[in-house]
Amino acid sequence: MDSNLSPHGLIGEAYRPPKIGSKGAVVANHTMATQAGMRILHRGGNAVDAAIAVAFALGAAEPQGSSIGGDGFVMVHMAANATVEVANGTGAAPLAATADKYKAGIPYTGILGTSVPGIVDALLSAHEKYGTLTLAQCLEPAIELCEDGVPVSDFQSRMAALNPVLRSSSTSGPVFAPNGNWLKPGEIRRNPDLARTYKLIADQGRDAFYEGDIAREIARYSEEHDGLLTYEDLKRHEVEWQAPVSINYRGRTVYEAPPNSSGHVLLQELAMFEKFDPKQYGYMTPESVQLMVEAKKLAFADREAYLADPNYVDVPIEGMLNAEYLAERAALIDIERAASDVVEGDPWAFMDRSPDSAKKHRRGGRLHSAGTDTTNFCVVDRWGNSVGELQSIQTMFGSCVIAGSTGILMNNRMTYWHLEPDHIDYLNPGQRVRHTMNPVMVFSKPVEEGGKLELVCGTPGADTQVQTNFQVVTSVFDYGLNVAEAIDGPRWTHNQAGMGSASPRSTVDVLQVEDRAGSEVIEGLKKRGQPVESTGTWGGAGSEGAIQVDLENGTLFAASDPRREGDAQVW
Repeated sequence: MDSNLSPHGLIGEAYRPPKIGSKGAVVANHTMATQAGMRILHRGGNAVDAAIAVAFALGAAEPQGSSIGGDGFVMVHMAANATVEVANGTGAAPLAATADKYKAGIPYTGILGTSVPGIVDALLSAHEKYGTLTLAQCLEPAIELCEDGVPVSDFQSRMAALNPVLRSSSTSGPVFAPNGNWLKPGEIRRNPDLARTYKLIADQGRDAFYEGDIAREIARYSEEHDGLLTYEDLKRHEVEWQAPVSINYRGRTVYEAPPNSSGHVLLQELAMFEKFDPKQYGYMTPESVQLMVEAKKLAFADREAYLADPNYVDVPIEGMLNAEYLAERAALIDIERAASDVVEGDPWAFMDRSPDSAKKHRRGGRLHSAGTDTTNFCVVDRWGNSVGELQSIQTMFGSCVIAGSTGILMNNRMTYWHLEPDHIDYLNPGQRVRHTMNPVMVFSKPVEEGGKLELVCGTPGADTQVQTNFQVVTSVFDYGLNVAEAIDGPRWTHNQAGMGSASPRSTVDVLQVEDRAGSEVIEGLKKRGQPVESTGTWGGAGSEGAIQVDLENGTLFAASDPRREGDAQVW
């Protein structure tokens, strides 16, 4: 990779230098959300306080990516406690949701495609455990954005116009297309109803959303528009605090969200790649990309076979992360030839227990297989605490409908369910769907042994998330790139036939590569049988954000992705 091709590249390409600070950093996918987080840090709040500000601000500033009508995972590291925890903010399918109710398919627009929104409970639970400022203080910037308005960007204007229900809906139209006209770049988008909802939450906490006036209004709207989401669904929701899953990667500890997140896929990819010497093959070469793509295929085959809600399905997560099992899987990788027929392994053979007969499960064997949007942000504060969060309403603008007078744009997460009864992630009422969101933290060693945070990162992009994170983590720790170079560098994304998360499942097997990878890489992959397709110069998937910590000096390096509208700020 010729770093001279970019203005800030040292080893790889970088088109903006990483932002450098020492007291705090925030990276989010909209500059006003980033500013909201920084405002809280300057006010004396910690990383959790700032995360609350960012999360709620994104609902006003970046509604195509997330809303409190959605779901997500909140990974929290508290330095003084030497802990990493995950608040699982994913919601269940409504109790009335059955495969029979979706014989005509799961709709992408309208309230019928909405599952229980869980992110509010996760956020407020994290704030209750670890926040230092009041909830009202943390929500103040987001309320201002709703009332004063957010200037619409060119990107948001174009994306909104691709979703006509935003304009035709009687509740969404006044926000996104006042007087029936799409907001143009530079015009102001306001959402006073959402401001009132935020104020209710600030005053009454999570009960306002799940048991109070907000819950009743969401349920009323759902019933009037033939939705399945009810007041009972909202009332029965509870956040689940989980221990992360992790692996040792070349002496460091990488933490991920556990099932029902796909976070284990990244860990499997890394563990398989670890069996090869990165220095032998080099950064962004045909050989290194080949190894990574083939590892990705094997990990995705395991995900498709075994991953679902662990409260209902016995997920062999210990086996999938077992070192011997992953060595066995890595041995299947051919550096000279792309595998065309990839199936899952048998992680149960590496477990010290049998499957729980009370839960659905599958043994190893032949796999029977059949455009999304999210947002990511990262925060590190002056005390060394950090938050990595993914939150989403599924596709761009989710269901495209606002729930009555709440101002809340609702999700269309039901489109992630499988409707084939023999699939491991088959739709069941009250069960959480398999998720692609996966916040990442990398420590110098296990946190309980005194490990220090070295990287927190993440990206939107559904099934591409674990692939983009794979490239960023290896770029930083195997090849020495800084976070700006790791994010700006040419990106690849593999689409695996039959293994996509969103319905309908893709049947196309393709490896998308940005042209900046160069002809040597592209032709080298084609010769190995990879079905390469160009995504242009900057068409790669994702919008990565990352904060890297210099352990010797305590310096923070923060970077956002030029492929979208992200912003990194430091203090």
